[in-house]
Amino acid sequence: MFNPSRDEARRFFFDTWKKYKEGKPLSGLEQLSVEIIIQHPEYHSVMNDPARYLNRDYLPETGDINPFLHMGMHLAIEEQLSIDQPRGIYRLFKRILQNNADRHAAFHLVMECLAEMMWHAQRANTKPDERIYFECLERRSATTTEKD
Repeated sequence: MFNPSRDEARRFFFDTWKKYKEGKPLSGLEQLSVEIIIQHPEYHSVMNDPARYLNRDYLPETGDINPFLHMGMHLAIEEQLSIDQPRGIYRLFKRILQNNADRHAAFHLVMECLAEMMWHAQRANTKPDERIYFECLERRSATTTEKD
């Protein structure tokens, strides 16, 4: 299993963005990462300044959103959907997507559930509990968000 350090994960995003901007060939994972970065223009200034952001701490108590965690969660969910692991996530994602019509918004709903599961695991100092993840996904799949 691939388990990069914080700096390795951040360097991956920085290096991938740089390769993309230079028009260099990208691996499948790099291409997917670029698509995620493109969907988040609010992070482009971060991606363009590795020296400034490689070691920056993002503290939720001060309202900071960690762009690397956010994009990493996008990648994790893409992987989960591509192999339907945990089993059933693809079906629930399709239901969430049907109810919300926007793939990126649907991803963010799934991301909230993934974050909830991880928060519970960290708080209890246990392994992530898929039951928490799926209960949240079920709630999200039963709800339609208001569209403009």
